[in-house]
Amino acid sequence: MFSQNTTAAAIERLKKLAQQVTIIRDNWGIAHVYGKTDADAVFGMLYAQCEDDFKRVEMNYIEKLGRLSEIKGQSVLYNDLEIKLLIDANEAKADYKKAAPWLKKLLNSYADGINFYLHNHPEVKPALLTHFEPWFPLLWTDGSIGAISTAGLSTGELKVFYSGNTDKVAYIEREKDVQTGSNGFAIAPSKTASGNAILYINPHTTFYFRPEIQMNSEEGLNAYGAVTWGQFFIYQGFNENCGWMHTSSNVDVADMYAEKIVTKNNKLFYEYDTKLVPVIEKKITIKYLENGKLIPKTFNTYYTNHGPIMAKRDGKWISLKSNNRSMKSLEQSWVRTKSKGFEDYKKAMDLKANTSNNTVYADKEGNIAYWHGNYIPIRDKKLNWSKVMDGTTPATQWKGLHEVSETVHSYNPTNGWLQNCNATPYTVAGDNSPKEENYLPYMAPDGESFRGLNAVRLLSKGNTYTLDKVIADGYDTKLTAFEFLIPSLISSFEKNISKDNVLYSELSGPITLLKNWDYYAQENSVSTTLAIEWAYKLDPIIQKVYINEGEMDQVENTINFAKNATPDQLVPQLQMVINELKNKFGTWQIPWGEINRFQRTTGDINMTYNDTLQSLPIGYGPALWGSLPAYKSNYQKDTKKRYGTNGNSFVCAVEFGTKIKAKSLLAGGNSGDPKSKHFYDQAEMYRKGEFKDVLFYKEDIQKNAERTYHPGE
Repeated sequence: MFSQNTTAAAIERLKKLAQQVTIIRDNWGIAHVYGKTDADAVFGMLYAQCEDDFKRVEMNYIEKLGRLSEIKGQSVLYNDLEIKLLIDANEAKADYKKAAPWLKKLLNSYADGINFYLHNHPEVKPALLTHFEPWFPLLWTDGSIGAISTAGLSTGELKVFYSGNTDKVAYIEREKDVQTGSNGFAIAPSKTASGNAILYINPHTTFYFRPEIQMNSEEGLNAYGAVTWGQFFIYQGFNENCGWMHTSSNVDVADMYAEKIVTKNNKLFYEYDTKLVPVIEKKITIKYLENGKLIPKTFNTYYTNHGPIMAKRDGKWISLKSNNRSMKSLEQSWVRTKSKGFEDYKKAMDLKANTSNNTVYADKEGNIAYWHGNYIPIRDKKLNWSKVMDGTTPATQWKGLHEVSETVHSYNPTNGWLQNCNATPYTVAGDNSPKEENYLPYMAPDGESFRGLNAVRLLSKGNTYTLDKVIADGYDTKLTAFEFLIPSLISSFEKNISKDNVLYSELSGPITLLKNWDYYAQENSVSTTLAIEWAYKLDPIIQKVYINEGEMDQVENTINFAKNATPDQLVPQLQMVINELKNKFGTWQIPWGEINRFQRTTGDINMTYNDTLQSLPIGYGPALWGSLPAYKSNYQKDTKKRYGTNGNSFVCAVEFGTKIKAKSLLAGGNSGDPKSKHFYDQAEMYRKGEFKDVLFYKEDIQKNAERTYHPGE
């Protein structure tokens, strides 16, 4: 039920609002929301999201409120503390109060849409949040899945600092080297069959993390694409004029400072600019669930002029300067969805508030563009900002933000294409890319990735692109890493393992297969199984995808490893794979699709997997080794097979002509309800990489409409 004190008048107001909104569900269950105003469209969009998967909408805000411990217990206590130190709810409330009238309307509609849904669905039992507040979206302002920047400080260090290491409570470490990411391609008219620009949108996220939706108003809004559950803007998508794809960025947007702490008269001070300044202390209370009861735990937390104290290193307190929440970022997230073209989109970029994304862009005038990051603080260029800074001196302070024109970008390069696969911007346009020597190191510490190599290889020789041809390149499964690793293994085996060695008879079959393999991941390929299982057992340095200034990147590390690896670093690892496969399946000759599976049996956020239940074979490999279509799978509790959990989720190719032409695909389907026919209706297409036509224009949507209604009906 709506919170207890909701008045009849409030319900009446929401019912009136709902009458101004129409939702048309198409034959894939995708919601096309129409409202008079932008605020109406937001109301309908949030209502539709809740219909599709309320628990994911709710969970995203429980997390951003730092209240996970109230449902998951002590194991996430320090994750909640980290969120509360970096994302201040009081600041979000203050921002709401001073928000521009247009933004306040959208924020109010966000809350109204969800609360009206809860009012109409008393059978839905929220895990925690029975009433949503209009300031909630100000906690989470840029749409990115991992938008918490901590400059490399870990949750483990935070726990040690604030518990004195006596606390036996666990925590969940943020994955530093997330082995997925995203791909974005923009193709200029010179390289397309139609003479129109094409954008390829391929975020790699946790499956079912983003639904597909369209929002439309009489105030000039008509955006289509992927929205992160519970947010009110299209995060990766397009309107009639242009499209935008975001890839996760490694631009340096947060810094660590070593503070010099002094105690005087039992009070804490930090030294800054030769003066002693009082340390700010704040009490933060977090409740955690234990045996059905909520138990409060209060932390005394500390802040300096740089930000919260997050760790202790080499005896010094470490503070973090970051920008993990900002009203301007939320404004930018909305404004860009209404861009009428390149100049408009550049104005949105000039807000300089996006801390976690690179942007790949295309439009109907034929422009293509790329921006590496957006919010980039100006710093002393003599310092290496990936290191811990001296907190005592003004010399290490940020000095405003770089203008977009000073940051790494590329507009309409002569080669006619742009790509980013979470890698360096210095290969975004092949030989026509921005030059590293023209930029400061902290603007792009990112290294090259195997996906990046693969994308440049394909786009360099591509021509007369159509939507289908862009999709085909986007589905290239070459595992580029093995071009370096496999020859090293074969040479090591042939040079060092003699025919009378037991290993020779065990491994000569697998080695012969790998020797003849073309490095493409395929459903029926045994070589794919052997190579991927083997690579995960090699030196972990080859899995390091995010790097700091001056470090070798993943590609360099892998080439280096392949060149210098001893037989002991290569051959026993293959033997382990052969033994494991034989133990599980009685043979090592297991095609990749037989163990690499897609299964969706429940709508649970944390799914369980079962070898005895229905699943589909998947031929795609992990992004980590260079596959453009990403499919990250793992062995799960009690399974012999690997099940996918993230990678390609929402994928879309869009052509900007006089009319929009687009095709898209989702993992499984758009609904989180196993009883819905749209829970699994795209699964077989997902397996084959077969896309559906996007319904963008009202007349096409109406022809394919399954249901047309006002929220609440």
